[in-house]
Amino acid sequence: MITRSEFELRGTGETDVADVTKRVAELVEKSGVQEGLCVVFVPGSTAAVSTIEYEPGVVEDLKRAIEKVAPRGEHYAHDAAWGDGNGYAHVRAALLGPSLAVPIAEGRLVLGTWQQVVVLDFDNRPRHRRVVVQISGEPRP
Repeated sequence: MITRSEFELRGTGETDVADVTKRVAELVEKSGVQEGLCVVFVPGSTAAVSTIEYEPGVVEDLKRAIEKVAPRGEHYAHDAAWGDGNGYAHVRAALLGPSLAVPIAEGRLVLGTWQQVVVLDFDNRPRHRRVVVQISGEPRP
């Protein structure tokens, strides 16, 4: 059995980190899959999906670390080619990746106690982001 759902997020253009765990968990519940896999994917080249303890301090720590790895204000060849100033966003998204696979066991996402699924929007302007959730596995008997 395979199901696919989508929802939208709206970013601000300031390295948004959105906790989507509850929405994804609700889709898993609705799917009826008991044992399987949930893939969370964000189309686009300036956003990513990951896990983190979604707590203000850790979120700020992550943002600061990402800024050190691919800082705004550096020279990016992409900016010279397109003039849109978001080369850093493309690099950040490529480093973290556009998808995450989470096992499903006993009808629930297998996540650690303090682990949440997050979508990171790195673009330099507000965007509407589609989040695609594909769930596959064995349904409840």
